[in-house]
Amino acid sequence: MLKRSVHAVSRTAGRLTAGGRVLPSFLIVGAQRSGTTSLYRALSQHPLILKPVLHKGVHYFDVAYDRGLSWYRAHFPLRTRAARLARRYGCRPQAFESSPYYLFHPLAGPRIAWDLPGVKLIVLVRDPVERALSAHAHELARGFETERSFARAVELEEERLTGTVDDLCAAPHSTSHAHRHHAYLARGHYAEQLTRLEPLVGRDRMLVLDSGRFFGEPEIVYDRVLEFLGLPHIGDPVFEQHNAQPRPAPMPRSLRRELAERFQESDALLVRWLGTEPSWRR
Repeated sequence: MLKRSVHAVSRTAGRLTAGGRVLPSFLIVGAQRSGTTSLYRALSQHPLILKPVLHKGVHYFDVAYDRGLSWYRAHFPLRTRAARLARRYGCRPQAFESSPYYLFHPLAGPRIAWDLPGVKLIVLVRDPVERALSAHAHELARGFETERSFARAVELEEERLTGTVDDLCAAPHSTSHAHRHHAYLARGHYAEQLTRLEPLVGRDRMLVLDSGRFFGEPEIVYDRVLEFLGLPHIGDPVFEQHNAQPRPAPMPRSLRRELAERFQESDALLVRWLGTEPSWRR
């Protein structure tokens, strides 16, 4: 209750001072369950990277777009703070947020391109089979999934998602529980989602990272992100994995093989984005 009250006061103050706040220079847009929280926490330790005032993800461009740009701006730090940091470090600070539904939502890309011209996008991609299993455990733990069997949830996915994209596009301010919480396999077709974003923001403003490499060599990936953002390396962040969920049951080997085959063609298309074969295909 106290936390909600503090957040309500902060949001009110944010709206009143929205005109004096910065907008994000870059976004972590996905993919869900691919290390976005871990990257967010690492980047938040950099003195020139400004996280949102209240939440990791604002979810403006997917489920809260009807609230307006002033509402969105209210979630970010004041320009006076950014100016102080710029004077101290001799480099312009950059605000950001991380909302992993942006990559998958059919309307988020055009909205981002319209409201944040020049913004840079960071995408993490993970073995889509492991991502799907992790997402199911995550949605189950949050109460957004009632089917405890991952195999059964996968069987139901096509039926659950049928028509959801058309419905979201027909009613732009609507939401879809199934599209947001039950797209276990659909979210793993990364190349399709990246191709949709490319003409909207430009290839040079998109950085696609292999989450397997991020967890294995976080320092190297972190430095690549700073280079992409044009920021100096200041300090040494602590790298940790966040939001791991216990799985209800192991995935049967037969199902794993079947799903891996389903993603083979989609995974091959990621070579263009990663510059090499995805770690889970090596």
